[in-house]
Amino acid sequence: MPISVKMDSFLERSSWIRRMFEEGARLKAEHGADKVFDFSLGNPNLEPPAEFVPILKELLDEPTAGTHGYMANAGYPEARAAVAAQTALEQGVAVTGAEVVMTAGAGAALNVIFKAILDPDDEVVVPRPYFVEYGFYVDNHGGTLVPVDTTPEFDLDVDRVEAAITPKTRAILINSPNNPTGRIYSAESIQALGKLLEHKWLESGRVIFLISDEPYRHIVYDRAVVAPVMSAYVNTIVATSYSKDLSLSGERIGYLAVHPEIPDKRLMPALVTANRILGFVNAPALMQRAVTRLQGVVVDLTPYRENRDILYDALVQAGFTVPKPEGAFYLFPRTPIDDVEFAREMAASLVLVVPGSGFAGPGHVRLAYCCSRQTAEGAVPILLEIGKKYYG
Repeated sequence: MPISVKMDSFLERSSWIRRMFEEGARLKAEHGADKVFDFSLGNPNLEPPAEFVPILKELLDEPTAGTHGYMANAGYPEARAAVAAQTALEQGVAVTGAEVVMTAGAGAALNVIFKAILDPDDEVVVPRPYFVEYGFYVDNHGGTLVPVDTTPEFDLDVDRVEAAITPKTRAILINSPNNPTGRIYSAESIQALGKLLEHKWLESGRVIFLISDEPYRHIVYDRAVVAPVMSAYVNTIVATSYSKDLSLSGERIGYLAVHPEIPDKRLMPALVTANRILGFVNAPALMQRAVTRLQGVVVDLTPYRENRDILYDALVQAGFTVPKPEGAFYLFPRTPIDDVEFAREMAASLVLVVPGSGFAGPGHVRLAYCCSRQTAEGAVPILLEIGKKYYG
């Protein structure tokens, strides 16, 4: 076999979104793009905020020597300081630039974290459904992903997390607002999780990190608030990016931030070294300078909220059971039949969704509503017709 056995298995496990993308391309070529309603990819369709391009032009015009050269592996001091100030506001703890590493997106941040903390066979507990690549990231560094169920409303089930903890557990990985459900984990569940991990730490002497993947932190609706994980537990690391809130997914810019009171001070040097030896070296220089000036800026969420409401109302009217997303840009309705078969049926009706099995959430499908208003509205009659078939 020309590729490794492991990569062959990864290709099969990660294939659902890719398959739906390829199916979408085929259907659009056959029927016309305006006749196909594609909710398969979580690719932000909004342009960056108005401030972005002028700032980029200013940066390009500034005659600063070494603008495009290497910097310290953790990033520019001014970028780290700006990120830390914003993180401190969000997390309610005194984060400084010394606790920040600029990274090539949230995926890079998570790989850096796992490289720094995992020994072979260490376990990372994750609530499901979850982003499929978490398993690959953990495996990259010798660990094992341990999924646990959430509540029926997709909130954290702290009792199930506790039951999954073993002497090999090194971290709990959470994602709120969640991909694929749009759920924001409640402040009560975050506090309870923090108390559990503190108890386990004191009981065994083994640190269990709380890792919070937060690329959707600012994509929230109806005045929802994302609970600060650093206020709940000291052994906490936040990983995030500007892919969603600034619509800069192609620029690969993000960061990780460590709780300033984390006891093991060797963690930061380990993270910085991991950033280098994994091949990221440092985050893109120009984007570091840009986000330094864009702290607190977020794209206009109105199109996302409107698409959410259009599709949510249609699904409910059609008879589907679906939680109303509090954040991110995904709907995760329950399916009346096997989710893979249902996704195929939807594709036959020119509506592209991703089976929940691809997110360890079988019996559901994911609709990504980071799309045009025309796409959202155009799918409504089809959703109603399919609902009539199954729910009367």
